Amino acid sequence: MRLIATPRFARATKKLLSAEKEALDEAVRAIVANPGIGEVKKGDLAGVQVYKYRVKTELILLAYRVAENEDAIKLLAFGPHENFYRDLKRE
Repeated sequence: MRLIATPRFARATKKLLSAEKEALDEAVRAIVANPGIGEVKKGDLAGVQVYKYRVKTELILLAYRVAENEDAIKLLAFGPHENFYRDLKRE
C-alpha cells in the first residue's frame, strides 16, 4: 500500500512536536492496516474518510482518501476539529 501526502499535509507534518508526530504515525499505521477504519463523509466531501485520534487530551482529525484501485492512500489533511471541514472543502 502506497502513501501519498498532499503538499499541505507534508508542510504541516514538519511543524509537529515529537509526541504529535508519533501519534500521527500511529494513526497512519492504523489506516494502512485497515483503510476502512475512518468515517466516510457525504455531500461536498464525498469519498473522503476521517479518522479521529488523540494527542494527549486533544482530538485530532485525519482526512484521507483511498484510491479507486485500493493500492494507495492519499493523506489530505489533519488538525483539530475547529474549522477542519471548512478548510478541507477548500482543497
